[in-house]
Amino acid sequence: MIPDKAPGEDVLHASGDLKKEAHVPSFEKYKELYIRSVESPEEFWGDVAKDFFWKTKYTGKFLDYNFDVTKGEIFVKCMEGATTNICYNVLDRNIYERKLGDKVAFYWEGNEPGDEKTVAYRELLQQVCKFANVLKSQGVKKGDRVSIYMPMVVELVVAMLACARIGAVHSIVFAGFSAESLCERIIDSQCCILITADGFYRGDKLINLKLIADEALQKCRDKSFTVEKCIMLKHLTKEDEAWSGSLSPPAKRACPDLQQEKQKERVRKVRPPPQVPWNPEVDLCWHSLIGGASEECEPVWCDSEDPLFILYTSGSTGKPKGVLHTVSGYMLYTAATFKMVFDYHSDDVYWCTADIGWITGHSYITYGPLANGATSVLFEGLPTYPDVSRMWEIVDKYHISKFYTAPTAIRLLMKYGSEPVQKYKRTSLKILGTVGEPINPEAWQWYYSVVGEKRCPVVDTFWQTETGGHVMTPLPAATPMKPGSATFPFFGVVPAILNESGEELEGPSEGYLVFKQPWPGVMRTVYGNHERFETTYFKKFPGFYVTGDGCRRDKDGYYWITGRIDDMLNVSGHLLSTAEVESALVEHEAVAEAAVVGRPHPVKGESLYCFVTLNDGINYNQKLEGELKKQVREKIGAIATPDYIQNAPSLPKTRSGKIMRRVLRKIACNERDLGDVSTLADSSVIEQLFDNRCCTAV
Repeated sequence: MIPDKAPGEDVLHASGDLKKEAHVPSFEKYKELYIRSVESPEEFWGDVAKDFFWKTKYTGKFLDYNFDVTKGEIFVKCMEGATTNICYNVLDRNIYERKLGDKVAFYWEGNEPGDEKTVAYRELLQQVCKFANVLKSQGVKKGDRVSIYMPMVVELVVAMLACARIGAVHSIVFAGFSAESLCERIIDSQCCILITADGFYRGDKLINLKLIADEALQKCRDKSFTVEKCIMLKHLTKEDEAWSGSLSPPAKRACPDLQQEKQKERVRKVRPPPQVPWNPEVDLCWHSLIGGASEECEPVWCDSEDPLFILYTSGSTGKPKGVLHTVSGYMLYTAATFKMVFDYHSDDVYWCTADIGWITGHSYITYGPLANGATSVLFEGLPTYPDVSRMWEIVDKYHISKFYTAPTAIRLLMKYGSEPVQKYKRTSLKILGTVGEPINPEAWQWYYSVVGEKRCPVVDTFWQTETGGHVMTPLPAATPMKPGSATFPFFGVVPAILNESGEELEGPSEGYLVFKQPWPGVMRTVYGNHERFETTYFKKFPGFYVTGDGCRRDKDGYYWITGRIDDMLNVSGHLLSTAEVESALVEHEAVAEAAVVGRPHPVKGESLYCFVTLNDGINYNQKLEGELKKQVREKIGAIATPDYIQNAPSLPKTRSGKIMRRVLRKIACNERDLGDVSTLADSSVIEQLFDNRCCTAV
């Protein structure tokens, strides 16, 4: 499964300096720990558990499970019988046992440069306790579901940790989702209360969050479900009431009060606040409630398998699935993956650019970093606002050493070349990471060479909402890197590749990526629908967790994620990965981004329909089209030659930046019934693509 020795050729290695201080300094050490994690999970994860506080110890097996639907109900249990509280472990333990009370937990960087805030661990705990008491005063108790619909502000972290402190189950809905999507998630999880904000800016665009929240609550009432209370944070209409206390010493150094107030006044003038609707029978003001709340709140001790949160993930069809994670296993797994994948050390400053509304933000902005006592940047804005150097400005400003972003963002910034990156030093960077989708080798190389100046390893992480944390990933000092490969499994994860018949393939092969056994952080069920959980992940290949992703294993044992199985095309009997074709197209110097989908073909079964977004200043013409066809043919083979290539000035993307290939398939086939497009960031893109679509093969 894991090669005896990592290959020495055609790979990139970490520097000797990085290896000296690394938690996992060599491939040999990785393999030793991996074997232990698979063969003796109780011993391996038991060592991780020693770093945390347990009110009572577990009874029975450390990790118990059934992955085979033919042998009964699917279940996973970790440390059953133990009691703990994840909020206590990520805050109180750091403050009182590790003496990190004055350490910065978050540097908050607002949408506008200069709008900033610094929050130390002690201050974060105080605010969490106060808001936990607010929730209790509103009747929220252990096991209740709380819906959170907020922008990327510190109070979002406060709200989720306050839920965890009292044993309530948070259900965070990304603040870019529509009222219908919010309504659907509130009803499915039967939430008793909604927490939101007045609004926020993304670049120049005002998002009137309270207006959308009110619409969602009305939709809930129309469907005979009533949420009695809505707590609203004044983020734009009146700032910082909840943080009126003195800032910690690190905050004063980072953000002088006078300078901060002047900047906020400038921001207010440039960005007028939204008009906020208010219903006194339902609405409550965050600031009024928290002002008189006590800073003391004893944690509620939860069983290991008590639910921690529900997070909704949607497929191309059907209603969203409420992925449910539980307390102890998730805590252990996010803490361990954060520490080892980013090789975290106490002096690091870490920045994950994701939104907390997605699993990446849950695991690698909130729980994983805080469990390790880390200092993180929490970013409200966009990578291109007010200019395309924003991210690198922030890297220098806070001396970021570990940086984690999405291939979508990397490809977006590649369009503008290296000059905006090289305006800033970036000398603090040590490790770069990617998340969200397979990264094409060209974007990987740009990230590694331009952003990291060939001195920072790139950890290309593969995981899902369902897995809770990284499952396939390099370890920065231990794993020789192959651009575009997720390399090898994380500790406790046992991958396999199956063919359509469910037979396990050995050696170099391509097929369905599955996992043979659980790890502590894997999801436990689909909330309220365990049958759907079993059908979606376990019935296709009994005995295996089915990821839904395709995967290729090369001659050296490295794993390459090829994309969702429904993004695999069968052209004349040949299985082609759309990601592979996209990568070949993006290799051309004229192409900034590409998306490939299948279009029915009377002879081949499926044909390749390609959308390409060109770099600034490049015109689309027949000569370029011929070059692109040749590029794909030479890179992959004649069978992969595109049948259709369409110039796409923009691609349809969700508000989190993912390309909506389902919509592109409809455009390729000239089908106007697009289904649910509520998550689309810019709907004007659709009509433009329909107008430009190819009617005949090129």
